[in-house]
Formats: sequence, C-alpha cells, structure tokens
Amino acid sequence: MEQQGIDQQAIVSRVTTGMRVVDVAGRDVGTVDLVQRGDPNAVTVQTPTADPGGSLDELIESATPEEPDVPADLAARLLRTGYLKVSTDLVPTGAVYVLADQIASVTDNEVLLEALTADLPAEE
Repeated sequence: MEQQGIDQQAIVSRVTTGMRVVDVAGRDVGTVDLVQRGDPNAVTVQTPTADPGGSLDELIESATPEEPDVPADLAARLLRTGYLKVSTDLVPTGAVYVLADQIASVTDNEVLLEALTADLPAEE
C-alpha cells in the first residue's frame, strides 16, 4: 500500500496544467486545470465535541477547502490520494476530478486514465 502511494505521487508529479486528458475508452475528457499532490495526513472533517457558538454546517463550511468542490468524504479522499481537476464541457459544472489512482499513464502531453469519463466526480 505504501509503495502504491509513492507510485501515485510519482505519476501525479509528472502531470502539468494544460495537458490533454483521455479516458480508458479513448474519449477526450478535457484539459488539466489543477494538479494537487496527495497528502496522506490531510485533515478530515471531524465533528466538534462542544461548540456553543456555531452550527456544525458553519464549522464544516469553514473547514472545507475551496478545492476540491465535492462532498466532504470524497474531498478528504482526493486530498489524501492526490487529484487532477480537469476542465471539460462534458458536465454542466465544467470540471471533473480524477483521483491519482485513476491515472494509467502520463506521456509528454497527455494523461491516460483507467476510468471512464462517466465515473469521474463532477465539480459541484
């Protein structure tokens, strides 16, 4: 498992913004807009034991980073594994996220995925 994490980080580190992204079926997904390397120690959202001054929603809102713009459980996974944000016109929000473990290979100008476009989480 540890070795897999290192391999994923090596792959993610070879990706640069503007690269073309192609899914496992050969469909052009879009272009890389953001590259985020994984952080195995990324903070996960935890519920407070006592917070008389604010609601849980306010706490989660303040603890949630602007990226990735997905549900908290998926955001935590993306932050731990590393991810790409891909600009695309295939979803209404204009972007999808690719987990590091969904990347099959990286060439000089292209990222090949092990997933279908339909399996990529869209930006909210």
